Amino acid sequence: MISDRLDDKIALITGATSGIGLATAKLFAAQGARVYITGRTLHALKTAQDEIGGNVTCIQADSTLIADLDHVFERIKTEAGRIDVLYANAGGGTLLPLGQITEQQVDDTFGLNVKALIFTVQKALPLLVSGSSVILAGSSASIAGTAAFSVYAASKAAVRNLARSWILDLKGTGIRVNVLSPGPVHTPALLAYAGDDPAHQQGMLDHLGTLVPMGRVGEADEIAKAALFLGSDDSSFVNGAEIFADGGMAQV
Repeated sequence: MISDRLDDKIALITGATSGIGLATAKLFAAQGARVYITGRTLHALKTAQDEIGGNVTCIQADSTLIADLDHVFERIKTEAGRIDVLYANAGGGTLLPLGQITEQQVDDTFGLNVKALIFTVQKALPLLVSGSSVILAGSSASIAGTAAFSVYAASKAAVRNLARSWILDLKGTGIRVNVLSPGPVHTPALLAYAGDDPAHQQGMLDHLGTLVPMGRVGEADEIAKAALFLGSDDSSFVNGAEIFADGGMAQV
């Protein structure tokens, strides 16, 4: 892989203390970016900082809290003055079938995956410059029916339309917005759906692998490489797109 593809760029990745966010932070830092990451707990941030090594600044923040977002962007404004790559990666969801969906689940899922994402990007706008790349965390679940996962899937479908609409709002600014939609990826968040039993976790991974044309689930660093493409100047004419990094799952 060509090195220094993000040389001298300022990048912010939200929710980057594990999984895809952490893998992307590692890769961005290795490619020359000055990386800011957010996470909810100091312990997780410290662990992530140790894994990433140099060229990273950790900020404790919950993306669902407006005051925390204000703190994040004020600090970046003071220290760096701009953002070249924004990866709104923070997100999540829970499993509940129709008939058991609760108001709390809807509020929590849309609060994190949609509301927090909207205000993350909106509050970043004063720091984004011509040539900046905004990457929104999507999911292959947004275009396929998934049992007991409808609220999460719907929230990610909303993210897809935000990108389509925002490129019209941002026309003429030189700011690009794209969606990166992974399929099932071997991360702590995915394993948590199967509980703590390693056998159950492996069984889930094996089952999900049968649904993917490539015959396996993805790895976090594979999604990070797709994020690198979207964040770098290599994708300078890619705008409003949804990039599926899912082993072909969304195409069949």
